[in-house]
Amino acid sequence: MQNELPPGGDTIPFNRPVPTPEDIRAQLAVIISSPEFPKVGRSRAFLTYVTEEALAGRADRIKGYSIAVEVFKRSEGFTQDDPVVRIEAGRLRRLLERYYLVAGQHDPIRIDIPKGGYAPSFEWIEAPQGDPAEQIRIARPRRIRARFPRTAVGIALGATLSLGILAIALSTILLPDRSNTLPEDGPTLVIAPFADLGDGQQSKLYSAGLTEELLTVLPRFKEIQVFGRETSKLLSPGVPASQVRGELGARFLLAGGVRVSGERVRVTARLVDTGTDKILWSDSYDDSTDGRELFGIQSDVANKVATAVAQPYGVMARADSVNPPPDDLGAYTCMLGFYAYRAELTADRHANVSNCLENAVGRYPTLATGWAMLSIIYLDEERFHFNIRSGTPTPVERSLSAARLAVKLDPGNTRSLQALMNALFFNQQPDEAIKVGEQALATNPNDTELLGEFGTRVAQSGEWERGAALLDRALELNPGGGGYYHGTRALAAYMLQDNKTAVSEIRQADLQKFPLYHAVAAVIYVNADMMDEARREATAFNEMRPDFIPNIVAELKSRNFQPADRAKMIADIRKAGLPAAVEVQETMLLPAKASSVSQP
Repeated sequence: MQNELPPGGDTIPFNRPVPTPEDIRAQLAVIISSPEFPKVGRSRAFLTYVTEEALAGRADRIKGYSIAVEVFKRSEGFTQDDPVVRIEAGRLRRLLERYYLVAGQHDPIRIDIPKGGYAPSFEWIEAPQGDPAEQIRIARPRRIRARFPRTAVGIALGATLSLGILAIALSTILLPDRSNTLPEDGPTLVIAPFADLGDGQQSKLYSAGLTEELLTVLPRFKEIQVFGRETSKLLSPGVPASQVRGELGARFLLAGGVRVSGERVRVTARLVDTGTDKILWSDSYDDSTDGRELFGIQSDVANKVATAVAQPYGVMARADSVNPPPDDLGAYTCMLGFYAYRAELTADRHANVSNCLENAVGRYPTLATGWAMLSIIYLDEERFHFNIRSGTPTPVERSLSAARLAVKLDPGNTRSLQALMNALFFNQQPDEAIKVGEQALATNPNDTELLGEFGTRVAQSGEWERGAALLDRALELNPGGGGYYHGTRALAAYMLQDNKTAVSEIRQADLQKFPLYHAVAAVIYVNADMMDEARREATAFNEMRPDFIPNIVAELKSRNFQPADRAKMIADIRKAGLPAAVEVQETMLLPAKASSVSQP
C-alpha cells in the first residue's frame, strides 16, 4: 500500500510514513526561527511562500512571476528581465545549505529548493528508532521544468572523454529557456535611482533619465547580473548599502546624484561593496547643455560609468579577483580566470582555464558566456599552440561549434558574438567574421574586450588604420587592459610606418611568456633600426616556437594577413636573423615587389 504525500507530491512506496504537512511546517518554523537563518531580507518570506504553496498542492504553479508578485510585492507588470527572484533563490539555497551544515545537522526533515525551479523538496534525514537504514528522500513535490539533455552534455563535457563526442553534443543540443544565462552566484548589481540635487524640473528629469539609461546599458555586460527597473524603483536614492545587502543580497550598489545649474550639468557616481560599505570607485562628470541635448549627455555619462564598473577588466571584476565573494564561485571564478589568462597568455593558465570552463558549462549548460569563452580557449590551441589536443574535431572546429552554440543560447551576448567572429576569422571566413564583429560592436560599443579583439581582426585583414583606431579606443577606455592589445596596436603602428608608437606599444605589452610577442617585437625593432634588440627577440621567439619559421607562410595566411603585409613581415624577420626557407622566399618575392611599388 502506498503512503500519502503532502498535496502536490509524488507517491512512492516506503515503509516509513512520509513527512506530513504538520511535520514540514514544524521544520519550517525551526529553520526560520534559527539564529543561523537571517532575520533581515526576504529569505523567510520566500521559503514560507513556496513551502505553503507546495503543501496546498500548487507546486507546479510556483514560478518566478508569482514569487515576484507575492513575495517581493512587484507589480503585475513584472518581467523576467529583472533577475531578483533567481538571485534570491540562489541566496536561499546557500542559506539552507549553511543551516543544515551548522544548526540543522540533527533535524529530522530537510527542506531544499532544487536548482532548475523554485518548488521545494522535503526529505527525512534522520530515521526513527528501530529503522536506521531509512535515510533517503521520500517526498518531493511535483515540479514541471525544462530539463537540459544531461545525457548529451554529461557525456560530452566529461574531462576524460573524447572531443568527438563534444562536437556531437554541440551539434545536437536542445536549447532550453535562455533566461538563465549566468550562474546565480555571479556578481550582482543594484542601481539606486540617482538623486536629484538641483532645484528645477530639468534636474529631476535628468536624474530619472540617467538612471533609466544605466538600467539599459549595464545589462549588456553579460558577466554580471543587474537588478531590473522594478527593483530600482522601490529604492530611495540614498538607500544604505547594508539594506541592499540584507534585502536583496546584491554584492554591489551603484548610486549617485545629478546637479543642473544654468547650462552646467554635474553627475557624481560611486560603486559600493555592500558587504563592507566600502566605496570601490567614484567619479564625477561635467558637461554643458549649451548646444547639447540632455539625452545625449546622459547617454555619454551612462556609457562611461558602465564601462568603468562593468567591463571585463573593470572595477567589479578587479574587486572580485582580489576579494572573491564567499559563496560558490564555480562558473564565475572561471570567467575571472579567463580574463586573467587573456592578460598574461601563457600555456599554464590556458590549461587551467580550459578545464575550469569545461566543468562550468557542464554544470550550467545554458551559460552562453561560458561557451563563448571556451570557444576562444579552443581557438588558442590552434593559433597559439597552447595545449593542443590531437584528433578530430580540430581546435578551430571545436571553437566554431562552441561559438555557434553560445550565440544560439544568447544572440545578444557580446562575448558570444566575439567568439563567433574569432572562430569564423580563423576558419578562413574573414568577411563573415567582420560582419559579426560589427554586430557585436553595435550590441555593446563599451566592451573593451570586444573592441580590442575586433580591432585586431580588422587590422589583420588589412585595414590597419581602422584597426589601430579601434585598439586606441579600447586602450583609452581601459588603460590597464591586456598586454595583448598593446601588442596588436604595436603591430598596427609597425605596418603604418609609425616606429615611435610601435616601439612604445610593444614595450607596454611586455608579454615575455607569449611567443608571438617576441616575433612582433623583432620586426618592430628591425624597422626602428634597433638591431641588437631585434636579434635578441628573434632568437627568443625561435626558441619558444621553432615550428613557426618553417611554416611562416601558412601561419600568416591562417591569420588572414594580406600578401604585401606577409612579405613585409617575412623580410624583416629575416633581417632579424631568422632567414626563411628558399621556398618561402620565392613564394613571397612577387608580393614583396608589388608592395614596394604600390607604397608611397
